[in-house]
Amino acid sequence: MNNNARHSIRDIISNNEIMPGVFLMWIKAPEIADAAKPGQFIMMHCGGKTLLRRPISIHRTDGSKLAVLYAESGAGTQWLSKQKEQASIDILGPLGNGYMIKKDAKNLLLIAGGMGIAPLAFLAQSAIAESKRITLLLGAQKADTLFPDSLLLSDIKCIVTTDDGSAGIKGRTTDLLPSYLGEADQVFACGPAPMYRTMYKNNLLNNKPCQVSLEVRMACGMGVCYGCTIKTQNGLKQVCHDGPVFEFDDVLWDELVDI
Repeated sequence: MNNNARHSIRDIISNNEIMPGVFLMWIKAPEIADAAKPGQFIMMHCGGKTLLRRPISIHRTDGSKLAVLYAESGAGTQWLSKQKEQASIDILGPLGNGYMIKKDAKNLLLIAGGMGIAPLAFLAQSAIAESKRITLLLGAQKADTLFPDSLLLSDIKCIVTTDDGSAGIKGRTTDLLPSYLGEADQVFACGPAPMYRTMYKNNLLNNKPCQVSLEVRMACGMGVCYGCTIKTQNGLKQVCHDGPVFEFDDVLWDELVDI
């Protein structure tokens, strides 16, 4: 287990649907919020609806509070979506290894596909506190599945894409990546496997280093069960323990099972 990980039963502050089927939950958890780093996650107990806890990225922190962003996609997250203010929630975290911002980096490029904004919002929050400049390529399938602009930090330069062109630029974030890569000192991404494979097959990063968060199924979340093992240039790695953030060039993308 991560040395900073804490098990805690805490109160929900709010739990609101911000997009169709997508919820933002704020939890009072001072010991976890204080220790959390961008890219880390918590394991959430879902009221007995699932045998195992569910891993969910830490989306933001605010003093003694932390937020998670999750989609209602199964029995566990459906149960979470029905929890009300002041209800108790059983959580464990922070877990995993997150993003690392270089001290001398000034311009950061963030690439968020779909729910990939979940951990990247926390990264942007930390980067802005360090006086970094942020450009965010934010993609969604259509306008009503796009992360609300009102919930983004005002200091972020955001370029929106939608697959159907109903908001922003028609296309995908990967279409715009080459245009914004040159001015970036560091690149960070979170999204589905097809987005990463497109970046890999078309060499869209032009060999520039990039840190990516992998969205994979986890069981224990603490490196015990080996259920989230992937192949890398440096051997087998566990996403929950060695990640979920990896260097893009370290992952063997041709060997990665669809997520």
